[in-house]
Amino acid sequence: MTVAEPGAARDGVAGRWPRRYTMVGLCFCAVFVCYIDRVNISVAALAMQEEFGWSETIKGFVLSSFYIGYMLFMAPSGWIANRIGGRIVLGLAVLWWSLFTILTPAAAFASLPILIFARIAMGLGEAAMFPAAYNIYGRWVLPAERSRAVAILISGIPLGTLFALMTTGWIVSTYGWPSVFYLFGATGFVWTAIWFYQAHDNPAADPKVSPTEREVLAELAHLDAEKPPIPWRQIYSSSAIWALFFNHFCSNWAFYMLLAWLPSYFRGHLGLSITNAGIYSAAPWLTMFIVGNGASWIADTMVKRGVSLTMVRKIMQTIGLVGSAVFLLLARDVDTAGVAVLLMCGALGALAFTWSGFIPNHLDIAPRYADILMGITNTAGTVPGIIGVAITGWLVDVSGTYSSAFALAAAINIIGAIVWLAFATGERVID
Repeated sequence: MTVAEPGAARDGVAGRWPRRYTMVGLCFCAVFVCYIDRVNISVAALAMQEEFGWSETIKGFVLSSFYIGYMLFMAPSGWIANRIGGRIVLGLAVLWWSLFTILTPAAAFASLPILIFARIAMGLGEAAMFPAAYNIYGRWVLPAERSRAVAILISGIPLGTLFALMTTGWIVSTYGWPSVFYLFGATGFVWTAIWFYQAHDNPAADPKVSPTEREVLAELAHLDAEKPPIPWRQIYSSSAIWALFFNHFCSNWAFYMLLAWLPSYFRGHLGLSITNAGIYSAAPWLTMFIVGNGASWIADTMVKRGVSLTMVRKIMQTIGLVGSAVFLLLARDVDTAGVAVLLMCGALGALAFTWSGFIPNHLDIAPRYADILMGITNTAGTVPGIIGVAITGWLVDVSGTYSSAFALAAAINIIGAIVWLAFATGERVID
């Protein structure tokens, strides 16, 4: 989003930073903290595996256990955010997962079951991240700014991942793997203090919103006017929502596989050091950040020029899934680190087009219930974090390579694209 967008002249007092940009920025920072806390174990696990003698399968279970809690609380967190607002839900969620990030080393030294319990508990907290953010977006983000605002939010994923991968290896080598969890966990406590001081659920009641910006945001005020019963029957009977549900699953399969296994891929398959494995793993996430924000600008420009929202969402989602599948298939037999990192950049860069495909579609088709819808679809989107990450570890143990894991992810991408083209829409389906 830029101040030069249509409507910017009536955003607020000249030279005054619009409050909705602050809200978007704070939500971005929450995602950044979320992912540095989530990803640090992907690198730290290399040292933990050596210390505790884990097999690849056991490491896969440790990495995937987080997603059990993440999946269990995803839908309930969307309902809670819808009922009481995203400010409290998101603030408490960051506090909760930061605490369990700090407790991770103690849990690991205690026993494997306690470590898995701590990872599940951490997942319970992070489950509320996106439903709560979507609740806030529904009240603060204008339709014409939606693709870019969502892209900014999702940018916290690759940037948080990039930061974690670039720093965790050095921190582990210098100070030991437990220090990563202490340092990154403390960051969440700092964010929480800033959030509760700055954030507000309702623009109309926020004294920091200028009168002119309040007028601009008035079109979203109906979302706070009342709390009607949630239309569960409409939600579960809509083919567009089922397409969104399924595509969240498909899009996240390759994403979670690479999120959890890229450092191990560069370390185990290509023989890099722990520090270099983290650095090589960072490049694809930087690519994802750049491409995702560029694609979101293209998507919003297409909408402003009269291309239907349905067509925009279908184009972006299809490019993302099919393009990523092609790069994953090309990477199956690569054994050179330079070529491998280029193909991984291609896979995640292409996948970033889905930031303007299925991800903002929750706000398109059901803006009043985008938080609940995100909770429901991200429950499906979390399944790959559990079974996909674990299956990848099993396939690597059985075959000795990542070839089968890449081929499976590519096939799931193609199926998702076909379903999206057949059933998705950018039109509102639930008022």
